[in-house]
Amino acid sequence: MKNKKYIIIFISTFFCAIVSTAAAQKLKGWKLTWHEEFNYKGLPNANKWSYENGHVRNQEQQYYTNGRKENAWVQNGVLTITGKKEFFRNADYQKGSTDWRAKDSLAQYTSASINTNGKIDIQYGRIEIRAKLPHGGGMWPAIWMLGVDHNQLGWPACGEIDIMEFIGNHSQDIYGTIHFADSTAKNGHRSSGSKTTDATLLNDFHVYALEWTEDAMDIYLDDKPYHHFIIDSAGKGSNNPFRKPFYLLLNMAMGAEWPGPIADGVLPQKFIVDYVRVYAKLHKKGK
Repeated sequence: MKNKKYIIIFISTFFCAIVSTAAAQKLKGWKLTWHEEFNYKGLPNANKWSYENGHVRNQEQQYYTNGRKENAWVQNGVLTITGKKEFFRNADYQKGSTDWRAKDSLAQYTSASINTNGKIDIQYGRIEIRAKLPHGGGMWPAIWMLGVDHNQLGWPACGEIDIMEFIGNHSQDIYGTIHFADSTAKNGHRSSGSKTTDATLLNDFHVYALEWTEDAMDIYLDDKPYHHFIIDSAGKGSNNPFRKPFYLLLNMAMGAEWPGPIADGVLPQKFIVDYVRVYAKLHKKGK
């Protein structure tokens, strides 16, 4: 009888957890179309996530690893992306190269960057991520999006949507920014962004979200919208990247010009993601 009691309690608890998760996924006025709850143990689900690999952009110091549990692991209902100080073989190393991606045989830091490229195309709707941030100098976690034609058009023509950027030495600030090509601009692209402040960023999980329609984008921290962008600001023709599909990236960069030097003493650091949910807007009948 004692063992049966424990079994009943376990089943009841498990059922309540499922019901609670299902209820949490419901959002008034929206229909859930894709989600990742991280309710398993192991590497990120290969049916939903791909990896970036190596030294990728911005002369960042971390080396993004591929399918390595020390840098990206799912357990206890969350994805943990870990930035570490360690020597790691650079597969792109070329002796005598001056390219920052290839000149060193060993990277000094590792991290992970996962994305939905080739798995899901997202165009319009609400993209919502609940996450907890790392801290310390040089830390640069991000939740962002690139146009699915990134490999064909390159950046900035493909467009970029930064739902959340955080740098460890600005511990109360969150940045939301839209980037796009503009041939009239001095450097060939323009940016539209804002920041918001919250003293609890490092202590708690928060919800970072984008609401995207054919006309505008709004970026949120929890229930607070803090950046509004008019889609036509990037052009009224068919080449406007924000009227095309995008894919989502979750990464933890380290170093580079904006976040500054890495504070080795705080490592390892963890970027923890509770869930990712994509919703479509429900339209009223007759509309």
